[in-house]
Amino acid sequence: MGRSEYDPSAQERRPWNAGRKLGAKRALRPQQVWVIRFWLDRERRLRDRAMFDLAIDSKLRGCDVVKVKISDLVSGGRVRSCAIVIQQKTGRPVQFELLEPARGSILASLEDFVFPSRVDHTDHISTRQYARLVDEWVTGIGLRPEDYGPYSLRRTKASIVYKQTGNLRAVQILLGHTKIESTVRYLGVDVEDALALAEGTEV
Repeated sequence: MGRSEYDPSAQERRPWNAGRKLGAKRALRPQQVWVIRFWLDRERRLRDRAMFDLAIDSKLRGCDVVKVKISDLVSGGRVRSCAIVIQQKTGRPVQFELLEPARGSILASLEDFVFPSRVDHTDHISTRQYARLVDEWVTGIGLRPEDYGPYSLRRTKASIVYKQTGNLRAVQILLGHTKIESTVRYLGVDVEDALALAEGTEV
């Protein structure tokens, strides 16, 4: 039996991931982090700068970044140097530090949500809008958007900590992972990394 030409299911749909590069997104290098900060400052995008700084320092997933409330970060009119957020995916708390660049940029907006929706100020921006912003930020400094995404921001500081210390357990705690195996997969740790760390360690 045929379908009506007006039946939406009869029209060929393009897969959501057609033409997209799938898999783990790259972490940003420290120099790229500073270039994005400079670009956002030059463009006077204060909210975006605060969001970027929070994402880098907190190492949270995008769905958690967009839901952060001022009450999670501010106490007595000052942004805390340490904060705790309950992760949506695991339901477990994760603690993170907020460095001076993030504290300074966050103080600019004092609403219920740190990053309110432009449509409904009582709600937070969507994770889809957050992903679009990340695309703009990396494109703005000449990087390929298909190589980076919200998870790039989550991975950036974690990968830098791992490269500087080789301490997987510390990175596991920072990311709020329940299993060390998840952290190994997340960072893309392989045999070469392990051997390089072993060679650089004297006993």
